Amino acid sequence: MTDTIDSAPEDEPVALAEPLRRAIGERYLQYALSTIMHRALPDARDGLKPVHRRILYAMRELRLSSNGGFRKSAKISGDVMGNYHPHGDAAIYDAMARLAQEFNVRYPLVDGQGNFGNIDGDNPAAARYTEARLTAAAEALMEGLAENAVDFRPNYDGTLEEPVVLPASFPNLLANGSSGIAVGMATNIPPHNIGELVDACLLMVDKPEASDEELVALVPGPDFPTGGVIVEPRENILEAYRTGRGAFRLRAKWEVEDLGRGTWQIVVTEIPYQVQKSKLIEKLAELIQTKKIPILGDVRDESAEDIRLILEPRSRTVDPEVLMGMVFRNSDLEIRFSLNMNVLIDGRTPKVCSLREVLRAFLDHRREVLVRRSQHRLEKIDHRLEVLEGYIIAFLNLDRVIEIIRTEDEPKPVMMAEFSLTDVQAEAILNMRLRSLRRLEEMELRRERDELKAERADLEVLLGSEAVQWARIADQLRETAEKFGRTAPGGARRSRFATAAPAEDVPLEAMIDREPITVVCSKMGWVRAMKGHIALDQELKFKDGDEGRFIFHAETTDKIVVFGTNGRFYTVLGANLPGGRGMGEPLRLMIDLPNEADVVAIFIHRPDVKLIVASTEGDGFLVNAEEVLAQTRAGKQVLNVKEGVRARLCKPVGGDHVAVVGENRKVLVFPLDEIPEMGRGKGVRLQKYKDGGLSDLTTFTLAQGLSWKDPAGRTRTEPNVAEWLGKRGTAGRMAPRGFPRDNRFT
Repeated sequence: MTDTIDSAPEDEPVALAEPLRRAIGERYLQYALSTIMHRALPDARDGLKPVHRRILYAMRELRLSSNGGFRKSAKISGDVMGNYHPHGDAAIYDAMARLAQEFNVRYPLVDGQGNFGNIDGDNPAAARYTEARLTAAAEALMEGLAENAVDFRPNYDGTLEEPVVLPASFPNLLANGSSGIAVGMATNIPPHNIGELVDACLLMVDKPEASDEELVALVPGPDFPTGGVIVEPRENILEAYRTGRGAFRLRAKWEVEDLGRGTWQIVVTEIPYQVQKSKLIEKLAELIQTKKIPILGDVRDESAEDIRLILEPRSRTVDPEVLMGMVFRNSDLEIRFSLNMNVLIDGRTPKVCSLREVLRAFLDHRREVLVRRSQHRLEKIDHRLEVLEGYIIAFLNLDRVIEIIRTEDEPKPVMMAEFSLTDVQAEAILNMRLRSLRRLEEMELRRERDELKAERADLEVLLGSEAVQWARIADQLRETAEKFGRTAPGGARRSRFATAAPAEDVPLEAMIDREPITVVCSKMGWVRAMKGHIALDQELKFKDGDEGRFIFHAETTDKIVVFGTNGRFYTVLGANLPGGRGMGEPLRLMIDLPNEADVVAIFIHRPDVKLIVASTEGDGFLVNAEEVLAQTRAGKQVLNVKEGVRARLCKPVGGDHVAVVGENRKVLVFPLDEIPEMGRGKGVRLQKYKDGGLSDLTTFTLAQGLSWKDPAGRTRTEPNVAEWLGKRGTAGRMAPRGFPRDNRFT
């Protein structure tokens, strides 16, 4: 398809046709560029996105200085929306509120009065209830706006002007960080310490080609407003700052509080950046409820103004380091904060920058601001000097000047001709108020003129020498460090560094108190763990219509293995079984056993045991007990069964022969070594059936004979099984006299 213009009369609109791919491509590209440049990515020079820049500028226009009064947030967001940012007022207020949150912004740019949210994740109050003004840091970002320090552009409707970028007297991009998602790219920059950033800038002023290692020595890592402990290895931090991409492991700060008599608790005083405290506590409570960390007993929030989370161990014998290691691995008390320094260079080009490139962009911007402010000041001085020269002439000829003004209809050209005045000088004299005559003293005028000439000479030296410019920038940076650096209130580093101990894979059994239990599982699948080893023939209560099926002695540290008719094995820790009070809980709440499947066997895991598994079709194989342990609720498929076939049994292996009995009461005995050992599969045919399927199976030692239990519970033995010996997979012969009618060996 090609572009065509449909023929139409002149008074009708012309329809343009173009390929859909190109139309969508062009429009989506425009949207992507708009998102990247005007919404998602910050400017490398002042570290701000347009909405934040417009909020600060609008507050400056409202004269909301850091030492002045507060104004309603609704008024501020309304002005921003009406004058500079034609988007939703809710989005503007949210952006402004974040600039006031001390737990989100390392150096807040808005001073909020009222409820601006908290670290629990609660939202700020409505804009009509809160008030705000600028902070000293925000004023430092805008210092020089009135001195032509940066370019201005028309606002969205052309009625006002707004700054393209702020002068920024400190590297705000790194100091406060930034995050955003654009089309096909994103940015995520953590906050840093201004004192350290100024040191790095001063190094780059003195040594423009400073290496990444030298810069990282001065900026060792982020400085999060919520503190925390950075445990990322130094070489990883160096690589992240060198490439602009990486991540930092950040942990909560904690300590052990001694409660006396051997008891203790862990107190968390700082949590990782951007982690909501309320959700963190919910997660810890879930870990306790699901017994994912069995050595964690309780969690409490005792926070007031400061963070204070209490973690109680289940017993005093628990190692605090082991407990915290597990908590770090399973909760947001340890996070990975990604670094992706994707920023707009010169406000136009998105680029993933290194630490050095970001600092260089800031320093180059500061130099441009310095030059522009100096030129602006030079122009002001030249204008003032011109006016002063006119004032001096007027002072020396004051009577004549007054006479001309009183007598002439057009005094301006007469004065210009008589005293050789410029238009500016004559206008200044004519606009002077009478009360100013008392200040018109020659000595005072000459003193001001001389001071301005000296300042002008300094400015000319500054503008003519790059070295002098960098020296002035260094002085300005030192002043910034005094205002916001390490010695200023809130300027000390909050996040500290530590080396993370290597994670130890401590088995769960080692963390649990070893106690005897009796595991009871009913026919309907309700399981419980009775305390202690009770008599296995003790009468127990079950739900109506239910009865006992499995009962055995175990310990809380044992792994309990469940085998389902679907051929899957499931693993449950003894300590995680529900208590013996009541009827217990359905086993299906602890494992993902399908509703159509039933429990075949439930037993204690013994690592040095081999198991034999078999299906109703008579297929089976040997499997090592280690191979059947499952790591998840979903279990582990071991015996493959097709539709209509179910797993029949799972028994430990002992002896040298196998005896199989089918539903047809035929028994087959064959050597155990004819059955292969596998990790998963259908297995091999154990016994052949015309009708029915496998009923039961046992392993025994041939020399000791085949045993079974009669209906009275007595053990009977058939010493000579030669009649039933055969090859695996054959049909076998009818069971011996006295064999149980239920076709089971036990």
